[in-house]
Amino acid sequence: MSETNTGVPAPTPPDRATPAAEATGAAVDDLPGGLAAGIESILMVIDEPVGAGRLAEVLEVGEERVTAALHGLRAQYDGGDTPRGFELRELAGGWRIFSRRDFAPFVSRFVIDGQTARLTQAALETLAVIAYRQPVSRGRVAAIRGVNVDSVVRTLLTRGLIHEAPDEGESGATLYQTTSYFLERLGLGSVSELPMLSPHLPGVGDIDEFDVDLP
Repeated sequence: MSETNTGVPAPTPPDRATPAAEATGAAVDDLPGGLAAGIESILMVIDEPVGAGRLAEVLEVGEERVTAALHGLRAQYDGGDTPRGFELRELAGGWRIFSRRDFAPFVSRFVIDGQTARLTQAALETLAVIAYRQPVSRGRVAAIRGVNVDSVVRTLLTRGLIHEAPDEGESGATLYQTTSYFLERLGLGSVSELPMLSPHLPGVGDIDEFDVDLP
């Protein structure tokens, strides 16, 4: 406590609150449900997996506590006499809540047709080449498939399954790679978990022989 010019002690200013504390007015442990409920509230609004580190930063607790709470929530959703219709999965470098696989037929029936429309055979083949040879240019994909893939690539971009890689090809061509959404749809944590199908894709083993790198 300091003194003013009049000799009267001046009140000590309160400690500066953190941005999160200012926003909520309370620590997550002081709220109903505590840390677990705080994590759930964030999982309900995300549109892509979120890492334990990011959750810890937002909730202002240790990452180890968040990780333990995530595993606890997953066990809670999966166990008990009344399993939930949703599950907590760790994939693509983070955590996200999904509807349980057992109920997939009912969920698919409910979702808008346009969002669940199946990819064409051409799109699946193009996506497979990109997934196993990423990052790869549109020209190289076309060389492997033997057809123009411009419209198919646009479809895959629109569906959020691929995106432009940050680096360009040697000739300045745009390179494409799969997205985290692609991993989510397959239930994978990383591209390294893809099944070993590359040798069975026609021409993939000889892709380096194609001197094609169209922009």
